[in-house]
Amino acid sequence: MWRTWVPSLAIAAVAVLVVATGALDPASIAIAVVLFVLAWIGSPLLFPRHVDDATARLEAAGTNTPVVYWRPGCMFCMRLRASLFRRADRAIWVNIWRDPAAAARVREVNDGNETVPTVFLGERAHTNPDPEWMRAQLR
Repeated sequence: MWRTWVPSLAIAAVAVLVVATGALDPASIAIAVVLFVLAWIGSPLLFPRHVDDATARLEAAGTNTPVVYWRPGCMFCMRLRASLFRRADRAIWVNIWRDPAAAARVREVNDGNETVPTVFLGERAHTNPDPEWMRAQLR
């Protein structure tokens, strides 16, 4: 569980360092604010609730609901999540760092790599899908 927070905590630590070494000038404060916002965006807080792989497959089975495999700190995952706005709650989100079975499923369809976001619609995998395509699936 702690591993999912490492990227955000590292960014927040850099923000604190910038403020501590920047003598509280406006540029240092602005940089720190941007870094804190990035830390929040990259944290698990911004993403819908995590479910495990088995639960996600069951929930998606009869509903044609997309299952999005993601991990914290992934810029492509953040881009996809941000582009979906409120529609993101219509998909099922699985954090591959919290579920080894989910990570294995992602590796299975991505030549052994944990490339995320990987979206399953039914049994078909879409690696790093276009946000416009994803929005269309959630209408």
